Amino acid sequence: MFSFLAALFRKRPKPSANENRMLQPPAPGPENVHTELARNIQYVKEQFTLTPDLVVRHIHGETPAALVYLDSLTDKNSINNDIVLPLIRATSYPPDQPPVATGDVRKTSDWSAVEHAVYHGKSVLFVEGSGRASILGTQGWPQRAIEDPQLEASLKGAHQGFVETGSQNIALIRRYIPHNELKIKQFDISSRGNCKLSVMYLRDVADPAVLEKLEQRIKELKIDNIINTGELAEFIEDHAFSPFPQFILTERPDTAASHVMQGRYAVVVDRSPSVLIGPVSFISFFQSVDDYSMRWISASFIRLLRFFAAFVALFLPAIYIALISFNYEVIPIQLLLSIAESRARVPFHPFMEAFIMEITLELMREAGIRLPAPIGQTVGLVGGIIIGQTAVQTGIVSNIMVIVVASTAIASFVIPNHDMGAAIRLLRFPMMLMAFMFGLVGIVIGAMIMLAHLLSLQSLGTAYGSPFGPVRFTDWKDTLLRFPLWTMIKRPTGPRPKQENRLEEDPAGKRP
Repeated sequence: MFSFLAALFRKRPKPSANENRMLQPPAPGPENVHTELARNIQYVKEQFTLTPDLVVRHIHGETPAALVYLDSLTDKNSINNDIVLPLIRATSYPPDQPPVATGDVRKTSDWSAVEHAVYHGKSVLFVEGSGRASILGTQGWPQRAIEDPQLEASLKGAHQGFVETGSQNIALIRRYIPHNELKIKQFDISSRGNCKLSVMYLRDVADPAVLEKLEQRIKELKIDNIINTGELAEFIEDHAFSPFPQFILTERPDTAASHVMQGRYAVVVDRSPSVLIGPVSFISFFQSVDDYSMRWISASFIRLLRFFAAFVALFLPAIYIALISFNYEVIPIQLLLSIAESRARVPFHPFMEAFIMEITLELMREAGIRLPAPIGQTVGLVGGIIIGQTAVQTGIVSNIMVIVVASTAIASFVIPNHDMGAAIRLLRFPMMLMAFMFGLVGIVIGAMIMLAHLLSLQSLGTAYGSPFGPVRFTDWKDTLLRFPLWTMIKRPTGPRPKQENRLEEDPAGKRP
């Protein structure tokens, strides 16, 4: 124990002279590309040390040249057919105008731009006698095909999901909004990963004040790298300590395009298969793309079902604890006798009983997600049956508790957004604690605190509780119920769009 503490508080030894030399940054190289080809190639080899996939391809002829690229990030067919073959066939050419057939050509004399291009899958052509290098667009890194989204399944929506390539994700959104008002602002963040962000919006609809705030938060990021969209959302959200998500992360291009049409902003993070949508409201997490592909009566019923499922997932275990511990007089006598008989052999308090089962449920949920799909389904089904039956037989939990936990699990799966479902599952435990201490009164107090917190939240400076707080009756047509589409003439006012109307209003007030 003492040796562990001594090692923990031991001072860091000073580095030796050799270590000091190793820790020092390398000597600065030349800032600009040289006119001599040999010196450029020498500097490339010095700069890209321990890089086995680096290729330096010499092209001999009247005008010597060399093509530098990373073999794992480039398209070999494009390099051979569009660059190497035209250079070999050309007898002579000016050093600043190499005869390449690729369309993406950019000249630079800055070595930092050359290194950035090579690490991003582009090829760099050095020509003898030219003080500028040609950066050629030959990207061809490994990527997967466009597939059906995994987390956001849809019955009638498109079966295309975002992939890990930012340019393809932008193209998927462009297919839904082929308009000249769809604008894209790009940002390069992170010092090591050189992550590229693309903010997509409709210039004549989106609020420029929200864009200014979003740009400011992106530019203030000082980080080595951003791997996925979830990291970006945590860095730029308004309330870091709130359990509720303040941005929507979607895998569906039709969902992203729908939000952009409403005046919101879509942030495409290169190398991430999800797109960030903001600003959003609490109601946005309960809306699905299927709601607008079916009859409005059916869509309204399903929308109400989702809100009821959220209520069950959040309050059902707490209500069980409160009724059994404090307010058992409100339970019908026959049901109360049945519950008492079921709990006769249970040695734990209802709170501990519910806590054990809820934790077990979360463990099985995580196990089902992390394991391979065939094994995960088997573990979830067999494990749930065996654990539930064994727990009841041994008297650890009661039959009614198993029903409560199963109902809670099913209800949590109905919520269409995964992040909101995770927040509701997390808040279930504080509500159980409030019910354990104060009964139904504690549940009411907890619900009021949660409601006040929801109304105080903001997403990029806009009201998170809109259209209920502040109250906007015109937006209630697409909240708890989904009215017919031809009645929803105006856009939601939550994102503060510049153009309110999305349909031409009928002067007679009739269905068009």
